Amino acid sequence: MNKSTPETNAGEPETTGHEWDGISEYNNPLPKWWLYTFYATIIWSIGYWIVMPSWPLISGYTKGVIGYSQRATVEKNIADAKAAQSVYLSRIAELQPAAIIQDPELFTFALAGGKAAFGDNCAPCHGSGAQGFVGYPNLNDDDWLWGGSLEAIETTIRYGIRSNHDETRSNDMPAFLTDEILSRAEVRQVTDYVVALSDPDRAAAEAAPRGAEIFAEQCAACHGEDGRGIAELGAPNLADPIWLFGGDPAAIYDTIATSRNAMMPAWEGRLSPATIKQLTVYVHSLGGGE
Repeated sequence: MNKSTPETNAGEPETTGHEWDGISEYNNPLPKWWLYTFYATIIWSIGYWIVMPSWPLISGYTKGVIGYSQRATVEKNIADAKAAQSVYLSRIAELQPAAIIQDPELFTFALAGGKAAFGDNCAPCHGSGAQGFVGYPNLNDDDWLWGGSLEAIETTIRYGIRSNHDETRSNDMPAFLTDEILSRAEVRQVTDYVVALSDPDRAAAEAAPRGAEIFAEQCAACHGEDGRGIAELGAPNLADPIWLFGGDPAAIYDTIATSRNAMMPAWEGRLSPATIKQLTVYVHSLGGGE
């Protein structure tokens, strides 16, 4: 016999008197502690509806007795954070990056802000660790197309590369095969020479003598006679093992034949001057800054 089921004098369980298809409903009341808890939650919910914002209306919601707003709380927290940062940001906006890194407190703040801005704006192309991808430079090494000084990095970030900004940096490489400047055979010859340039075990001129002549005629004006590049022109160093679009013969051949003129947007007008300077300091600090 179930002890929670009351019985009649005849030994039969007590029922509510309800019956359906010969099935009777037992009269098993809920435990009083459960009922009291349930009643307490009802009372609590009614009080909550009165005190806190809860009921939706046609054009808003009930504000509650205390007028609490999570949105207002978040907006206040953001405003407080901006107010706390404004002292640092105003100083950063007034100083040059070289002066920022000399101030330990400002430098620490700029690094944190620059890292956050990098993740929001630069990581999709350069990677979250600034390691770069094919066609997107690695910012951790010391190989810079347009210079790795603080001033050069700031200029690149501010105006972009081949962007629509009036002061953007731009120097287009010819598509030597597409533009019919060189024949396929000549492109292969200069490719052999460039491949040998970055191979310390090979003498480039001896490995590809005709390629050396073509390089001197067509490429040295930008890349230098030794192929080590000219930062003022954005011409990469071809004598090291660092390659933006790949350093295997096929990739180098495609670069010479069809050109590679990548674009970086100008961030001036899209980011504040203080944010651009924080980005400059952060990128410079990654390890490859000059």
